[in-house]
Amino acid sequence: MERIIMHIDVNNAFLSWTAVDLLEKGYPIDIREIEAIIVGDKTKRSGIVLAKSPPAKKKGVVTAETIYSAKRKCPNLKMFPPNYYMYKEKSNSLFKLLSKYTPDIEVASIDECYLDYGKVKSMYGDQLEFAKNLQKEIFDTLKFTVNIGIANNKLCAKMASDFSKPNKIHTLYDYEVKEKMHPLPIEDLFGVGKQTSKKLRDIGINTIGDLANKKEQDLRRIFKNQAHYLIQIANGISNSEVDSSTWIPKGISNEITLEEDTSSIAELNKYLSVLSEMVSKRIRRENKYASTICVILKDSSFKRYSHQKKLKNPISSYDEIYKYSKEVLEAFYNNEPIRLIGIRLDNLKEEKNYQTSLFEEPKEDEIDKIMDSINNKYDKSVIKRASNIDNKRF
Repeated sequence: MERIIMHIDVNNAFLSWTAVDLLEKGYPIDIREIEAIIVGDKTKRSGIVLAKSPPAKKKGVVTAETIYSAKRKCPNLKMFPPNYYMYKEKSNSLFKLLSKYTPDIEVASIDECYLDYGKVKSMYGDQLEFAKNLQKEIFDTLKFTVNIGIANNKLCAKMASDFSKPNKIHTLYDYEVKEKMHPLPIEDLFGVGKQTSKKLRDIGINTIGDLANKKEQDLRRIFKNQAHYLIQIANGISNSEVDSSTWIPKGISNEITLEEDTSSIAELNKYLSVLSEMVSKRIRRENKYASTICVILKDSSFKRYSHQKKLKNPISSYDEIYKYSKEVLEAFYNNEPIRLIGIRLDNLKEEKNYQTSLFEEPKEDEIDKIMDSINNKYDKSVIKRASNIDNKRF
């Protein structure tokens, strides 16, 4: 069976979804056609541009700049607040539509997903024709546009969907990597952040092709164990499967927006400690155990990333969640400035089915349950972990 992966990405999701919602409520103008932005509370840190319309983009407005700066470029700028509840509804409507065709859908974020088309190609035929029909159905039904990337793996499908926008379909098959991907600037390689791309340019690697043709030993001095990974993705090599467990929202999650962006892994670990406390309490309250742990990051450009780890033994204790979340963070974090961090527990089980050794007697769950019981009795956290006492925000 040929491996064919599609990456489906909503064009300018927050602004497009706001536009559709306003039109459905009788608003006389499609804000995608005027100088408009989506912004948060002006009095808080979120008072910056979250999304901009094509006309605003033409005037130089960029995501993450301040409202003040955007209005200097665009005096007639119309501003609209975000509505995350509505965005979630629009997102779910898209994933529900896609699920008519296959259950093999991996949700990457609120506005993008991967679809394993190879498994259903015999039912629906040529992938390019299917993508065209799907794109039309999404617009006719849901009133917003999407880009679709088609490739032989998730990495290249993601790269293809970003080639040019909006409402486009692009392919990046294995045999097209050298022609279509290698000439691109190194910053365009998915998985390479600003700091990594700067380090690469400092040593003369300016294009994806430059990196693809580099010897691993030449990169190890600077990038250590990451060197192999960088060369692999530059050659369009990725074996990651479409994980459909992300489609059904059965997990338990918490996220924290940082007061200031940070690139310190020590600082991020402090937040992971707090988050581990939060999700461990919630999962124990439901008498469940998690078989998968996922760490979520949002960088200073508002791009969300996540990485997960499947566990041999289901967990619910603070100590285990914190331990594995740190391992997951270290496995994929590229030292980019981070503004949000989260933990999600997935593949929840009713029973632990712990595979113990003769010399192992796990105690963490019982200790945590005793702490929960005492804190619940007094309706407050009378018992706190020493590691989290200094976190005065929480």
